[in-house]
Amino acid sequence: MHRQVLCHRGASAVAARRLRSVLGSVLGRDAWMWRTHEVKLLNTAAGDTVKIGEISYKLKIPRNPELVPVKHISDSLPQTVAQHLRWIMQKDLLGQDVFLIGPPGPLRRSIAMQYLELTKREVEYVALSRDTTETDLKQRREIRSGTAFYIDQCAVRAATQGRVLVLEGLEKAERNVLPVLNNLLENREMQLEDGRFLMSAERFDKLLQEHTKEELDAWKVVRVSEDFRVIALGLPVPKYKGNPLDPPLRSRFQARDIYHLPFKDQLEMLYTVGPNISAERVSQLLSLATTLCSQESSDLGLPDFPVDNLLPALHVLNAFPMLSSQQLVQRLYPYTSILGKDGRTAVEGLLSRFELLDGRRVPAPGAIVSVSAARESEGRADVTLRIKDKDVTFQVPAGTKEPRPPSSSPSFISTPSHSQLLSEMMQSHMVKDMCLIGAKGCGKSVLAREFAEILGYSMEPVMLYQDMTARDLLQQRCTLPNGDTAWRPSPLVTAAIEGKLLLLDGIHRVNLGTLAVLSRLLHDRELDLYDGTRLLRWDRYQTLKEQLQLSDEQLQERSILPVHPSFRVLALAEPPLLGAAGGSSGAQQWLGPELLTMFLYHSVTPLARAEEMGLIQGLTPDVPAEAAEQLLHLTHSLRKTNDPTAQSLASSLSTRQLLRICRRLSQYPEESVAHAVNKACLSRFLPSLARASLEKSLTNCSIQDKPDPAEQTQDYSCVVKDGVLTIGNVSAPIYKPSERMKVPDVLFYDNPQHMKVMEDMLKDFLLGEHLLLVGNQGVGKNKIVDRFLHLLNRPREYLQLHRDTTIQTLTLQPSVRDGIITYEDSPLVKAVKMGHILVIDEADKAPTNVTCILKTLVESGEMILADGRRIISDPREAEGRPNLIVMHPDFRMLVLANRPGFPFLGNDFYGALGDIFSCHAVDNPKPQAELAMLKRYGPDVPDATLQKLVAAFGELRSMADLGTITYPYSTREVVNIVKHLQRFPGEGLANVVRNVFDFDSYNKDTREVLIEALHKHGIPIGATPTSVKLAKELPLPEPQMTGHWTINQEGNARRKLLCPTETHLIDIKGPVFLRVQSYPCNRQESRALSFSEEKAHWQIPMNEVNIICDVTTKDDVVYVATCNPVSLFSMSERGDTIQNMELYDVFPRTISGAWQPFVTIAPLGSPLDGQVVLHEEQSNTVLHVDLVTGAVRRLLLSPDGDQPAGKASNWWSSKEQQGGYKMCREFAHKNWLLFFKEEGNQLEVLDVLEGRVHSISLPINLKAVFLVAEDRWLLLESNTNKKFLLTKPMHMAAEESGVCQLHSISEDGADSGHGAGSADVSIPQMLSRDQLPNENLSAALNQKIVSPNRLLADSSSFARVVVGFPDLMSPNEVYSFTRPDDLTAMKSSDSGGHMFLRGGPQSSAAKQVNCVSLLSANQVVRALPPSKVPLKEVYPKDVTPPMTAAYLEVTDLNSKKVKYIPVPRSMTVSPYTSWLSKVSESDVVIAPLGSGGVVSVDMGGYVRLWETGLDNLQRSLLEWRNMIGTEDGRPIQITVQRESGLDVSAPKHGKIDANNDPHVGGNQWAGGTGGRDTAGLGGKGGPYRLDAGHKVHQVSQAEKDAVPEDVRKAAREMAEKAFKERLKEINMSEYDASTYKRFSSAVMRQVQSLRIVLDSLQAKGKERQWLKNQALGELDDAKIIDGLTGEKSIYKRRGELEPELGSPQQKPKRLRVLADVSGSMYRFNGVDGRLERSMEAVCMVMEALESYEHKFKYDIVGHSGDGYDIELVPVDKVPKDNKQRLQVLKTMHAHAQFCMSGDHTLEGADASIKQLAREEADERFVVVLSDANLERYGIRPERFAQVLTSDPQVNAFAIFIGSLGDQAERLQKTLPAGRSFVAMDTKQIPQILQQIFTSTMLSSA
Repeated sequence: MHRQVLCHRGASAVAARRLRSVLGSVLGRDAWMWRTHEVKLLNTAAGDTVKIGEISYKLKIPRNPELVPVKHISDSLPQTVAQHLRWIMQKDLLGQDVFLIGPPGPLRRSIAMQYLELTKREVEYVALSRDTTETDLKQRREIRSGTAFYIDQCAVRAATQGRVLVLEGLEKAERNVLPVLNNLLENREMQLEDGRFLMSAERFDKLLQEHTKEELDAWKVVRVSEDFRVIALGLPVPKYKGNPLDPPLRSRFQARDIYHLPFKDQLEMLYTVGPNISAERVSQLLSLATTLCSQESSDLGLPDFPVDNLLPALHVLNAFPMLSSQQLVQRLYPYTSILGKDGRTAVEGLLSRFELLDGRRVPAPGAIVSVSAARESEGRADVTLRIKDKDVTFQVPAGTKEPRPPSSSPSFISTPSHSQLLSEMMQSHMVKDMCLIGAKGCGKSVLAREFAEILGYSMEPVMLYQDMTARDLLQQRCTLPNGDTAWRPSPLVTAAIEGKLLLLDGIHRVNLGTLAVLSRLLHDRELDLYDGTRLLRWDRYQTLKEQLQLSDEQLQERSILPVHPSFRVLALAEPPLLGAAGGSSGAQQWLGPELLTMFLYHSVTPLARAEEMGLIQGLTPDVPAEAAEQLLHLTHSLRKTNDPTAQSLASSLSTRQLLRICRRLSQYPEESVAHAVNKACLSRFLPSLARASLEKSLTNCSIQDKPDPAEQTQDYSCVVKDGVLTIGNVSAPIYKPSERMKVPDVLFYDNPQHMKVMEDMLKDFLLGEHLLLVGNQGVGKNKIVDRFLHLLNRPREYLQLHRDTTIQTLTLQPSVRDGIITYEDSPLVKAVKMGHILVIDEADKAPTNVTCILKTLVESGEMILADGRRIISDPREAEGRPNLIVMHPDFRMLVLANRPGFPFLGNDFYGALGDIFSCHAVDNPKPQAELAMLKRYGPDVPDATLQKLVAAFGELRSMADLGTITYPYSTREVVNIVKHLQRFPGEGLANVVRNVFDFDSYNKDTREVLIEALHKHGIPIGATPTSVKLAKELPLPEPQMTGHWTINQEGNARRKLLCPTETHLIDIKGPVFLRVQSYPCNRQESRALSFSEEKAHWQIPMNEVNIICDVTTKDDVVYVATCNPVSLFSMSERGDTIQNMELYDVFPRTISGAWQPFVTIAPLGSPLDGQVVLHEEQSNTVLHVDLVTGAVRRLLLSPDGDQPAGKASNWWSSKEQQGGYKMCREFAHKNWLLFFKEEGNQLEVLDVLEGRVHSISLPINLKAVFLVAEDRWLLLESNTNKKFLLTKPMHMAAEESGVCQLHSISEDGADSGHGAGSADVSIPQMLSRDQLPNENLSAALNQKIVSPNRLLADSSSFARVVVGFPDLMSPNEVYSFTRPDDLTAMKSSDSGGHMFLRGGPQSSAAKQVNCVSLLSANQVVRALPPSKVPLKEVYPKDVTPPMTAAYLEVTDLNSKKVKYIPVPRSMTVSPYTSWLSKVSESDVVIAPLGSGGVVSVDMGGYVRLWETGLDNLQRSLLEWRNMIGTEDGRPIQITVQRESGLDVSAPKHGKIDANNDPHVGGNQWAGGTGGRDTAGLGGKGGPYRLDAGHKVHQVSQAEKDAVPEDVRKAAREMAEKAFKERLKEINMSEYDASTYKRFSSAVMRQVQSLRIVLDSLQAKGKERQWLKNQALGELDDAKIIDGLTGEKSIYKRRGELEPELGSPQQKPKRLRVLADVSGSMYRFNGVDGRLERSMEAVCMVMEALESYEHKFKYDIVGHSGDGYDIELVPVDKVPKDNKQRLQVLKTMHAHAQFCMSGDHTLEGADASIKQLAREEADERFVVVLSDANLERYGIRPERFAQVLTSDPQVNAFAIFIGSLGDQAERLQKTLPAGRSFVAMDTKQIPQILQQIFTSTMLSSA
């Protein structure tokens, strides 16, 4: 069968020569071929014929031989190819069009070209892309000298000239473009735009028989050549991405599947290429390739292996036989980068199967030894690599410049891994184009530049962006100066012609349909351009030149150009996101089978730590070593984890950022690393989980943010002096601009925080960085930038970006003048030219693909503009080249953006480009700074108002950070409020804040949150000036003189007693250091909705059984002691934290149960501020406590510890009340205290500073001691109640043993001058230590009087004043305000607040007297139980008194009034009722606070501050009314001042209208409005205002605005009715409904805010995109020239973007909540409500995700001792209404009640994670709720941490319900940050869940 018939008849000898070689290899190979075809060329007289097998085809002489493909037929033609060619020839003879379908790769195209070369046909080639329009196929208009012509495009040219149209990439074209060709394919007919009509050859020839050629030309009929054929090349679409074939189009083609060549053919080819490689290895590689192309592997989701690239790969292997196969496979098929975990294991399984896993051996270290230009051939270089100590030299293409020896560049620090990579790149460069894959900022660009320089290449960077079109890649339209349209080649094309290294930066961004245009350039080095130019491969061009005997110029005239032989493409890309099966974020798997065939891949791995260290030290030699170490430690610990949050943090700490940080640290070594890291990661705006994760990593790497001690004190200021600007510690010279008017000038009030930001900015600015400022709205970003530039005196250009910003608007704005297109420079180009500062505002509003072009500008200082000019940074390159703009050295960019994420929902500018800027987070000023700033804006606004505003807004902002509210309220809003108040001071704050908050007035939940926050800080929004609720005042009885006190001084020995004293040092035990815990203090202002005496209130964090036993104050600090267990709380009256110390470890416990300690507190004064002494009365324990350091010392007063043991064991069991020890603390602020024992006869005076005790022995037994002055003490004898005055020397020193004298006091009644009976001896309850001021004394006694005095209170009087006591020895007069009934006589047991609990009558007097004197306010305040208050007088008859804990009785001696202020009941009260009654007779204890107020603490630990002093109250009321604003209730009148022109005649009263109708104007009636001369309102010239009673009776504004009650009632009834109907519908009982409401209302807010976030994300996902090539819409700048030429579809409009066909469906996110329903949840529910909280959380999930089932598939599973997969809500049956949801909650509750004990948290989490990993989903989340006592069940937390992070595809979170002690905190330390939460307070569970939702699930939605 092998006969070779070649008859030479003078035919083309060349073809024969070629065919001979072709056929030589085809023959002799049929040993295993069942059917062979040979290709023969027959030369006969009739012309040449080609025979394939038995089919022959007659050749025609081509008219344009340069269009015939050359050098496509390979030397050996495999049989399969011959069969394909034979089939095509059959179809060709039949006149049918063919469609070659098959996997990606150059094979189909090469077969088509081989056929055309064989049959000598001219080719019209079109690579279709998504940008192809019908004009690209049919006809395009061009303008020549002012007229538009139609120029035929490929399809029309092919049809008329009889060429073959090759359409490649049909699946890329948009859906409705190709039907243009339908008729041409079917009937060979087509109507053209210019009026011509293409007609098939047969019909045309028929017509020609009847008509002349001229007639047909006149009819514009054109003949389609009978040789016209179409060969379409496409991919099968359901398998690959793209648009499926249109059925009508598909039916017009004949298809042929062109699969990869058969195994044997391939093998033969590969053997010939790689003679140095063992045959076995070749077949193994090929086996791997074929397996990876099989159907099974694509079912696994593995992309096809690029079989065609095996050839070049074997070239490399042939030169370097020592390479490992695995490395080679990685370059062809970078499976580690593109596949998830399962895919990787599958591939590695195959590798080991074919024995290719030899990469386990350390890869051969390689390095480039030398590079030199090759002598014999132009454009090549000899490269020597050293691999495994062996030098290999080979040739590679090289650039035109002189090669540079490797690692000789000062800016490139070589590291082992990089030199290894460069040597590998050299190997690949030998054969093919490459792509570098690496994360952003890991040095891809630097490596590429180094690579280019080593080989002497000029680099041509092309920045790719998302909506780049094929035109942008290849050729753009432009106009010539005379108005003709022309095509300007893009940099890509010039690079190909000039032989540069083309750098495609960001190949992962660009759409695949656009990149496809390049596939032919990359595979074959051929390219067809829009204007008909063809680029040919160098050798093909040379062959063509030889065959046609044409010169270069002649070929250029025919628009054929060679591609330079050393042209190479180097692509850079970021790694594909693993597991992102095509999220909406465009982060799809870009690296698909098509791209795999185009490049060899090298991945740039992040540097190893040592290398990175070397790099940093090489580039920034001065960086502090310790700082660099810490940085790298942190970065590498983040990079190692497989936790996605940590990974994303690591990506913002790329090598580039690290270098930036180190540059800065080497300049400013004193800065902290933590500050730099937080700045680089923008930690202020990270989602809360990521922020927690970062903070934890920082502490793990022991990077502490050292608080700058100078920060608080140092006043940041900016000074301009001698042309130098200094901000803080940084100075910079001031710029001398040429254009002064562009320097911004702005109203700016300096404040320290903004100064600090500016100092920071200046540091970076001086380092030459471009800056990015990120912050919420209204925090002053623009102000800061303008101020910054103003100070530096820099001119600025300003660009505001928005949704519709395009690349053109950023760079050049095209416009048409006189038919010529001109370009206006945008601010960006101006700034680059002039060296101005470019301020880009709202950068996050523009699509990221637009802002991406800033990257090359910032990084390499290069950028190509739309008009062909380019910006370059190096002035040396600019010499002698036209169209260059050299970047001015002073040019900088300052970019402003809002923070990423909700609620701004901008584009993540920071994520895309944050890496190349130095980032600064701008936050709202801190309270102090903000206050200072607001004072400048509103100098006349009262301080109190400003403070309230700052506090309220501070709270709102922290709520926004937590996600409770969505809108971040900013300084801008506060400034506007203050400006309003400054201008209109009469308007109340409560009204003005509505200017900001009315936006939220229709959102009920937000409104409630806001009002609550504003009320908490005392902004009375919603209050009316009339709501003042002060207590009713009752008159006091007049003061009467009721007797005298006489101090006996005569020398009678019985009367004057001396008391010996002795002094000794005290014994100190300790100190022990206890933990001082801080709790947040939720201080609420009480005067929000109404004004009363109560100022503020808050709850002390104590448990329910605890008992408050004492409260005291010093300055503005409140101290509270509790006694079960003993602990001490301290809080500032205005502060926001409560310090707490638990002291139960320190107190000596005797026998538990019976001992009821009672503690009093004495706060010490200077120099011991902040320290207190605690005294326990029964055991006489004295402790000295330092609340700052937590040191506790025990002071032993008596050296012998005076209690014998027997007594100690006995005292609690004896029935009668033992006397306790008492502490007198009146002079604690002078640091001395007095102790005595009831019934005892000794006083112990403790001097805390000296540490001594003075004991004074007395001749009497004591009942009470009152320190009325420092040196005079009033003593009460215990049985007789007789009073004694003890005087002592002022200074008790040990040497002169001063003697104390005791004087008895005799009391006389007022009537008898002599000793009265002892019945009316008063027992003081309170005696002031100071005197009333003289004016108060005079006011109280109604007489002008100046005298020493003391204020005293006892049970029978409201108050007594002892005049002259204790200093005057003459008889002291006692004035009394006597009570109608003695307090002790009143029964207290029947109606007290909690008396029904207290059981039995009181056994003894309460220990707390609860009576205090406020001397400056002239008041006595005592707390009384309700039973001792005259309620009938206080409340009207029909009002039942409210339930109260107590009443504060305020006796005011100035106004002679007494009033009773109710203290609300406490929420909880300790069950130890008898113990409570011993503490205080009412349920509160009180202490004075400041000058005119008291503080009360009720037994539930609720602290309330009261203002009782009259002056203070009046002042506060005035302030409060001002805040509400003056509503005087007058109707607003609108007056227009008009000159009426009539003069005012004499004023008169005017007529009186009998009917009294309203009159307006007219100079006649009295009592009109707006008239003149007559009496009335608002007119002019009348004698007086007269109001005739129209609208005088004014209803208050509030009443007018109110809705009538009946209307309200109707609305309420309607709602109730609808609610009941709904219940009936889902048959739910009302009881059930209320039960469900209890759960759902608790989480209503969270549900609401989650739904808001979900909605806005959904809206963002639906954001419309630009649809190009539309016939209507707005003009597309890119198509402006097409518009000139008169095309129609030059518009773009916004529309819904159809998802790309073949791109995977968006799958819903998958969530599983694993709830704990174990027995312990039920058991401890009573303690902290954990089960209910978990039920609330579950309820929240069900409600929030209702109706989002398409986005989120969720199920809820329980775990308990019974098992770990108790199904509560299955995936497919989510509850639809409240009844079903309640059912779920009931199931949870019941299960927890009846299940077995045990814990399956771990197994449950593990099983859920595994199960979700198997399911199809976009993202997967598991949230585990548990109260796991892990330690109790012997589970190590590390083990749990391991489970949580076991699968990177599943985000698992654990919420632990805080258990005993600090166990929860220990847990959190070991568990991964951001993944585990400890809810100490169960109320946090729903909030935590919401946090998890917002920061992760919704981040990428």
